[in-house]
Amino acid sequence: MADISAKDVQALRKATGVGMMDAKRALTENGGDFDKAVTWLREKGLSKAAERSDRANSQGAVAVARAGDIAAIVELNSETDFVAKSPDFNALLEKLANAVVAEGDGAVAAHQDEVDDLRITLKENIAVGRVVRFEAAPGSVLDTYVHRPAGWGVNAVMVELEGGDQALARELCLHIAFAQPKYLSRDEIPAEVVDQERQVQESITRNEGKPEAAIPKIVEGRLKGFFKEHVLLDQDFVKDNKVSVGQLLGDAKLTRFAQVAIGR
Repeated sequence: MADISAKDVQALRKATGVGMMDAKRALTENGGDFDKAVTWLREKGLSKAAERSDRANSQGAVAVARAGDIAAIVELNSETDFVAKSPDFNALLEKLANAVVAEGDGAVAAHQDEVDDLRITLKENIAVGRVVRFEAAPGSVLDTYVHRPAGWGVNAVMVELEGGDQALARELCLHIAFAQPKYLSRDEIPAEVVDQERQVQESITRNEGKPEAAIPKIVEGRLKGFFKEHVLLDQDFVKDNKVSVGQLLGDAKLTRFAQVAIGR
């Protein structure tokens, strides 16, 4: 039987977050082999990780990876921002983002064991969130941006642009990160969303006592405000509110964009 020291047990406890007796048993069952003991605990401890899956995990971090004309955003959720800024958490997040770029959207599934291991080690409900991957068309410009106000990514953006340059793509990324549009154009808004907003504005206008004949015009004006808030092409450019994003584009075309922000 291998000689299991208190130092070995403590090291395994620190690495996996398990109790002293579980750590000692894992080492004993695996002849003192640390790596095998970690695997054994993961297999035995997945039920503990599963128990955490019911706990809210609205915190986390986002990462962007890029290789040539392919880019990806991956979100990894946690319960606290303390865990979200930890080195192990962000190392796995970067690994996942690079895997999605190299292998496609489904690549995260191949790393589920590592996510489960991190759940046990950090003792939180950690799960992969949103995953977005762009492969730019030939001749298109691709750009990305990650906002890191406290050292880890909380707001990631990707854009694909036709007929523009890298500088314009970067300006669009920065604008989107700040303005957080929901739609690229008015055509993307579901009809029921527009109808509901119109009904709300009609009710507000009537409650204000506006003349019945003036209500349609007032409502349409207020709908324009709704579009300016939620539609990227209608938004005022953050660096010059006299110019809309649509006007900023000129002859260029914004093919698509994606934004993944923690808590949104």
